[in-house]
Amino acid sequence: MPYRKQQFANNEIYHIVLRGIDDNLIFKNVDDYYRGIFSIYEFNTTKPVTIQYRRKVRARIKREPDRGPSSIADERDRLVDILTFCFMPNHIHLLVKQIKDGGISKFMGKFGTGYGGYLNRKYQRKGHVFQNRFLAVPIKNDKQLTTVFIYIHANPISLIEPGWKETGIKNTEEVIKFLDNYKWSSYLDYIGIKNFPSVTERSLFLETLNKESGCREIIEDWVKHKGNIQEFPELFLE
Repeated sequence: MPYRKQQFANNEIYHIVLRGIDDNLIFKNVDDYYRGIFSIYEFNTTKPVTIQYRRKVRARIKREPDRGPSSIADERDRLVDILTFCFMPNHIHLLVKQIKDGGISKFMGKFGTGYGGYLNRKYQRKGHVFQNRFLAVPIKNDKQLTTVFIYIHANPISLIEPGWKETGIKNTEEVIKFLDNYKWSSYLDYIGIKNFPSVTERSLFLETLNKESGCREIIEDWVKHKGNIQEFPELFLE
């Protein structure tokens, strides 16, 4: 990714969106999604991500599947805290807190190069996979923080109700059930269903939203009342 003038501050939180170039698919099948999940974990480190490192990670995960990537957490020096994420077919949402100088730019650069290289090799293509620069908006207060938590986890609704942002949610029960089974976001871990627990740092939201039950309640209540996502349009970067 090219140099960007935007600077990121340590201990500040940012909503990031990364899109496939020309809105091309960046996840074409289940294997791609798994590779993407693994990539946002393994590239979140100040250390070089070598082939030997990757093999070591995968070997430990195979030996200890219940522990997941956290079994090698002592070997990482994280660049950011990933608070929430959502993978959509042609774009990614991340909510991250920078914890190292230059951490966001380094993390996104590593992910873009690593996952982009995987897609190019797998699908025998050349050139850029992602749009030139990821988009990032700072979160300024608690209300925005709660809003973006809802918005990121509600993003998959468009897969079953494509026009929901303009016309509202038509079948709330179906949407809630769909979100409860959508594997490619941090929502399941937030509501107490172990999915990819090692990827995210969840203590902030679990504390402020009253644990797993509160995280579920705030999403379901918003869905049932067709909450207003336009309150902070600058957060959404669509």
